[in-house]
Amino acid sequence: MSGTWSGEPAAPTDADPRRWWGLVVIALAQLMVVLDATIVNIALPSAQRDLGMSDGNRQWVITAYTLAFGGLLLLGGRVADLVGRRRTFVIGLIGFAAASAIGGAATTPAMLFGARALQGVFAALLAPSALSLLSTTFSDPRERARAFGIYGTLAASGAAAGFIVGGVLTEYLNWRWCLYVNIPFAVAAVIGAYTLLRDRPGHGGARLDVPGVLLGCGGLVALVYGFGEAQPRGWSDPLVLALFAAAVVLLAAFVWWQTRAPVPLLPLHIIRDRNRAGCMLTMMLAVIGMFGMFLFMTYYLQVILAFSPLMTGLAFLPMTASILTGSTQISARLLPRVGPRMLMVPGMLLACGGMVILTQMTVDSSYASEILPALILMGLGMGLTFMPVFSTATAGVAPRDSGVTSATVNTSQQIGGSIGTALLNTIATGTSASYIASRLTGPTPREQVVREGIVHGYTVAIWVAAGIMLLAALVAGLMVTAKAPRHDAPADDPVPEPVA
Repeated sequence: MSGTWSGEPAAPTDADPRRWWGLVVIALAQLMVVLDATIVNIALPSAQRDLGMSDGNRQWVITAYTLAFGGLLLLGGRVADLVGRRRTFVIGLIGFAAASAIGGAATTPAMLFGARALQGVFAALLAPSALSLLSTTFSDPRERARAFGIYGTLAASGAAAGFIVGGVLTEYLNWRWCLYVNIPFAVAAVIGAYTLLRDRPGHGGARLDVPGVLLGCGGLVALVYGFGEAQPRGWSDPLVLALFAAAVVLLAAFVWWQTRAPVPLLPLHIIRDRNRAGCMLTMMLAVIGMFGMFLFMTYYLQVILAFSPLMTGLAFLPMTASILTGSTQISARLLPRVGPRMLMVPGMLLACGGMVILTQMTVDSSYASEILPALILMGLGMGLTFMPVFSTATAGVAPRDSGVTSATVNTSQQIGGSIGTALLNTIATGTSASYIASRLTGPTPREQVVREGIVHGYTVAIWVAAGIMLLAALVAGLMVTAKAPRHDAPADDPVPEPVA
């Protein structure tokens, strides 16, 4: 949801009587991007059966999208500066729709993984250009606050809508429609963009940090790919070790280059601040645990408890409602009175508690009495944490750094999701395989052993996720030392101006 920015004044476009319809177009595009992060979760068991994916490789349906999205998010803002925001917005929409069509028509796992990665690439163009267009469309502070409130609400509700829409489409059509559904969204948004949105031309002087993109994305891909290959090959396999070594070298080179690049992709002074670094690390750790849980619970509800795709989508709604409650009704009210870590630490402890409850699930667990309380606790914990993380990480920065700071927080979220999905899926599938192999010779029927082995793998991975949540609480408690905002302090500009 972020790009890169400077302190350039916004174009005086508020007199445009069509600006609120323009907001609908921008919000529609953002809703499509947010929907796609969750809609495919519900469809994944069906897609895995249809395309013959292995348990070890299925996580790439999620990871390919989040890795490309997070790795290229900072670059997306620079591209918008170079070729123009509306043009980048339209390119992102068309590319996202085309990638969705390829994914929906996939006949092999590799084709689907590639399509999901392409979706992430175009989402990284689409999200920052959408935010830039919104900022330049609304320059009056009061209208801007209202517009961004609507935009934020739609983005927050997109995750919940994704679970429901994914369930309906998978159950009554098939999993491919969870990708095809993006096409009419994109067509409507492209028409609306040319009809309703105005923008200044791009600036040929804007520069792209191509070496930074190659080093940063290469390091992250090597890291996530290493986690993914650890399950079938083993942690000591030469390829796995080589991937981890390459990740360390590439990421170290990325940091070195950012200190010397003329226009760095990530100005390092942004993450040198203790509170900001603590918030970003807390966010990454929190999302590592949460994304893995989404994957396991989708399979647990559909495969083990035999929920339909629609019932599975509905089963996640209480957690989404808890996230919104924790964020808007608790954190937003308490943050002006208490320091952010007074919300973040309890939030991570609540989420950790929810994870611990899930470690007790069995093949016969009841959703209402055993799964639902855990989801509600995790939702409240995440809601308590996310709001102060975003608020604190983006507070007190120079206007020219506000956008790249926000983009960096979003990047930590997407990369955390990539690492978490790959790491925890590797732990779960490896543990399940060992459990099943050690018990197949006993008197227990094979089908029961397999089901118990699958759930055992989930619970072991969720124990790891709970430990990561606990580490997030520790990081927040030790690193985030910011005080509660002063009531008499001038408010920060809530929406920094996009770079030109």
